[in-house]
Amino acid sequence: MGDYRLSIKIIKKMNIVKLILLFICIVMFSCGGKPAGPKTYYISISGSDINDGSYGKPWKTLSRKNISTLQAGDTVFFSGGETFEISLMIDSLVSGTAERPVVIASCGNIPATVQSGNEYGCRITRCKNLKIENIHFVGNGRNEGNTCEGVFISDCRDMEVLNLNIQGYQKSGLRIHWSSGIMANHIHAHDNGFAGILVSGKREDKTSSHNIIIRNCKASNNPGDPTVLNNHSGNGILIGNSTQVLVEYCTATNNGWDMPRTGNGPVGIWAYESDSILIQYCIAYRNKTQKGAADGGGFDFDGGMTNSTIQYCLSYENEGAGFGLFQFESASPWYNNTIRYCISENDGSVSPAQAAIFIWNASDDPEKLRDCYVYNNTIYNGKGAAINYEAQSAHSNFYFCNNIFVVKDRFIHGADSTGVFEGNNWYGLSPLTQSLKGKNNQTIQPQFKNPGQTAITNPHCLVFFDAYRLPDVSPLKTSGIDLEKRFGWLLGDKDFNDNTLSKNGVGACQ
Repeated sequence: MGDYRLSIKIIKKMNIVKLILLFICIVMFSCGGKPAGPKTYYISISGSDINDGSYGKPWKTLSRKNISTLQAGDTVFFSGGETFEISLMIDSLVSGTAERPVVIASCGNIPATVQSGNEYGCRITRCKNLKIENIHFVGNGRNEGNTCEGVFISDCRDMEVLNLNIQGYQKSGLRIHWSSGIMANHIHAHDNGFAGILVSGKREDKTSSHNIIIRNCKASNNPGDPTVLNNHSGNGILIGNSTQVLVEYCTATNNGWDMPRTGNGPVGIWAYESDSILIQYCIAYRNKTQKGAADGGGFDFDGGMTNSTIQYCLSYENEGAGFGLFQFESASPWYNNTIRYCISENDGSVSPAQAAIFIWNASDDPEKLRDCYVYNNTIYNGKGAAINYEAQSAHSNFYFCNNIFVVKDRFIHGADSTGVFEGNNWYGLSPLTQSLKGKNNQTIQPQFKNPGQTAITNPHCLVFFDAYRLPDVSPLKTSGIDLEKRFGWLLGDKDFNDNTLSKNGVGACQ
């Protein structure tokens, strides 16, 4: 009898152990756990979609069925150096975690090529924690039948796109729409139509796209969209309806030369209807516009911009202004924007800008274009003016302080309304026909090392760019006004060349 009872107790304990193990398994799978670790899948043009995706039995495409098998931490490798005539469509079936993203990349150092013809190169919707890396996307061309984006990210969260080469798409090479937590790093978007890189959100909603980083990217030779006949196209990097976007160490060049209209035009790197945008350590050079059209500039804060800054940037030989400060008629109020520690060289000589800095307001209301701070910049323009006020340029509380303006003939075109000019250095390359403007004016020869000959194209070398560095004995190093004391501005701690700031230094390079 005792042995029987003991056997019953042992059986009960075993059942309890089984129940505990079963409960652990249920918890694991309900929380997304898997008994096996992350998997690696392979795709080759010699593969088949009925294969299991292993190295020995690769898939041929990344079909919807294959995509549905991907779990957090999985990696898909396209065979490096091969060309795949496909269009990647990746939707909410793919979601990783912060610690274990899903990765889609090329195998080896040579990127795979996705040749998508007239379709998207890669359309990604409603995904999170996904990484796309080291792939070359090629469309048929903006004039050869393609009507899509290259890589289109929509309604996604916490993604990274890295080392992508994107070309041949009628719209944008890379478009990030209505998304957050997106990092674009080392993207070369070229030979597309509307833009190299576009960040966009919902209209009249500056927060729909937010927390986005564009870093180490190049937008080049994006000439224009042949189907856009009523607005600009051919932009380098463009941000609209977004909040908290960082653009740094990027270049934009030779964009906009084939926009199919003569109205408002493209710009190298710019933003509109956005808040808290920071553009820094970038170069915009030799950007263009259609013959007879407007813009074609280097940088631009356009309609509806608020609380944003362009700093430590170089603009040169753009057909439009180096820095546009614009407000279109239907835009929300434009205010509290800053341009500081930047350089403009020989900008604006082709388009109506005719100056390094161009100011325009389609509205007659000066309160719709207000509170702008332009300080410690260096302007060298051997072809035009320093500042141009369009005939329609109502504005209020614009400050120009501690800048160096070197021009050929006239410092300012047009009529200023409420500008505050203090501590600037005005130097003419030829006899001037206009008196100086503002308080504490100076007319010191800056003695630049090599002005008007800029050829630098690598943003990471800006710190060594010394063409506009002041000589050690220059009085301009200390002859400006103390902006922190005078206006209470927070100036930062470094100049254009990463040197310690002087509180009353003049120009970008102190």
